[in-house]
Parts: sequence; C-alpha cells; structure tokens
Amino acid sequence: MSIETQEYINGLRPGPLTREIPECMRDKYTVLQSILDITLFLIIAIRKVIQAIYRTIVGYPKKDLKGNIALVTGGGGGLGSLMALRLARLGCTIVLWDINKQGLEDTVKLVKGIGGQCCGYVVDLAKKEDIYRVAKQVHLEVGRVNLLINNAGVVSGRYLLDTPDHLIQRTFDVNILAHFWTVKAFLPSMIEKNDGHIVTIASMAGYVGVPKLVDYCSSKAAACGFDESLRLELQDRGITGVRTSLICPFFIRSTGMFDDVNSRFLPQLSSNDVADRVVHAIRTEEPFAFIPGILRIALCLRWLVPYQVIADFVRMMIPDASPVGHAAPPTPPDSPSPLTETTLPKRESRPLSLVPPERHDRQV
Repeated sequence: MSIETQEYINGLRPGPLTREIPECMRDKYTVLQSILDITLFLIIAIRKVIQAIYRTIVGYPKKDLKGNIALVTGGGGGLGSLMALRLARLGCTIVLWDINKQGLEDTVKLVKGIGGQCCGYVVDLAKKEDIYRVAKQVHLEVGRVNLLINNAGVVSGRYLLDTPDHLIQRTFDVNILAHFWTVKAFLPSMIEKNDGHIVTIASMAGYVGVPKLVDYCSSKAAACGFDESLRLELQDRGITGVRTSLICPFFIRSTGMFDDVNSRFLPQLSSNDVADRVVHAIRTEEPFAFIPGILRIALCLRWLVPYQVIADFVRMMIPDASPVGHAAPPTPPDSPSPLTETTLPKRESRPLSLVPPERHDRQV
C-alpha cells in the first residue's frame, strides 16, 4: 500500500474525486461520505451482533489443542497447575514457569502421572532478563510456544499507605510488566507462523476498585488494557491467526491468594470451575470471559447508576479484601522475598485440589 493511499484512508490527503469537486461543494460531499461510512459500519455491526447471538445460542466450535506447546506462568500451584492438568489431557505439551521450585516439581509429576508431557523452569517473573533468558531456553529445548497463559500473580492486601514500596513495585512487576516481556519473547514466532493464542488471567478487580487492593486492582486494570490493546493491534496489522483471551474471575478459593477474603452475596469461586472455564475460553477462542457470567451485566449497570451506589455496594459486598485477617510484617527491601502468590505464609506449598470432583457437565 502506497503512502498516498494510506494517507487518504486516514483522512490526511484528499482523494482524486474530492479534488475534482468545487470548493463550495466539498463540505456537502464530506457529510455525504460520513453518512455512507456510518451506514456501512452499522450494517457490518448488525451482522456481527446477529452472528454473536447465534453463536451464544448454538455454541462456538472448539478447536483441537493436541500438539500445542502451552506455557503457563505461575504453574507451580493453584490455578496454574489445574489448567496445566486440563491442557495436558487435551494433548498439549506443558511448560511451567514459577519461582516456587518445589511447587514446579510437584505439578510436573502430576502432569506426567496422567500421561502428559511437561517440564518446569524456575523463573523470577519480576526480572525481565530472567524471562528473556528462560524464553530462549524453552525455544531451544521444547520448541515454539503457541499457547501462552500469563497466570502468575501476587497480592499484598493492605491499605495503600501501609504497603511498603517494594511490595507495590513487585505487584506491578509480576502482575503486568511480566506480560510485556513474555509476549515480546513469544509473539514474534506466533506472528511468523500466524498461529498462537495469548491468555491474560486478570480479575474483576481490574474493572472495580476494592479497598486494601489499590496496587492489585491497578495492576489488573493495566492487564485488561494490555489485552484489549494487543488484540486491536494484531487486528490492525492484519494478523488473523493469533488470538487473545482476557479472563476476569471473581475471588477464587484454594489458590493461596484470597482464601480468607470475606465476601457477601457472591461466594468465592471454585478453582476447578475456573480452570474449566479458562480452558473452554481457549478452545472456543473467546475474547472475554467473566466468571461468573452475571458480572458482565453488573459491569453494564455501573454506568447507569450514581457512583456512590456502586461504592456502597462494593464495600458492603466485600467488607475485607485482605488475604488474611491481619497483615504480616513488611519484608525489608534488601532481603530476598520469594514471589509466591501472596506475601503471607501458605498453609501448603504443594498444588491444591488437583483432582477435580466427578462431574458430567464440564466444558473444556
């Protein structure tokens, strides 16, 4: 596409027809052109809405994941290990990243125990150089990653003025900046083959602010913006084979992050159910997945009522969002701090609830 054509499309250069129109008629032509553009857009939009309604009713076709190489960050326990088991059952080769070496070894054994192929790498996701280094190692030892799941996350769970600076920095390093480095490491090969899928595990906290989670909500809001901008950027470049999915769950129990959060009206989610939902979103190439789905309606309502109504409801629904009832003493900035999923001691270091209960309605 020539520079002149590109400038014409972007409205920076008048087209050949416009130059031939008398000056006094150009404004009317511009109005007519705008009407035609809007009409065309509405026709396309209506078609897509009808298509979406149809797919919602009959369901989306599920793609086959057999042979894919899936990399899961934060795969040493919690939700990451549960997703790894489900993807392994679907024929994926699993690559796990985590700083928790023992958790990695446990999950690798579990995946291999069900007949899956799996390997684990100890990675400090707060360090860009470590991510790039291990990414090259994975490419050489395992192959081209075509399913990237940015799942790792940390939380402090304190009022902003009580949160040490190094914990705020760590929250952003792991919860959002690591997404930039992992995507920059693996997206080029996806674009080259026009095949790939990038999954961002964010949170409903990325859309609704919660007391004691200022740094966490901010990092998850950035993750939501990251996913949407990346999706539009890929579409703008004409890259149709690389998909993205944004996962926004409510508080999940049995992951080590929000096990003790006090929540009213809406119970904490089962980690097994969330893992099922994530895999279903991957197989159907779903761009957005809100868990539970009713929260999608709640997000629409937030723009229709006064802000104070939303604020009062959030405070009533979540009286205390800290991971436990009391805060742990701050860790000195110069001391090593393992990037587990919370700054507070866990009850268990091994993956939790890895064997799902017997069910017949799972969609994965």
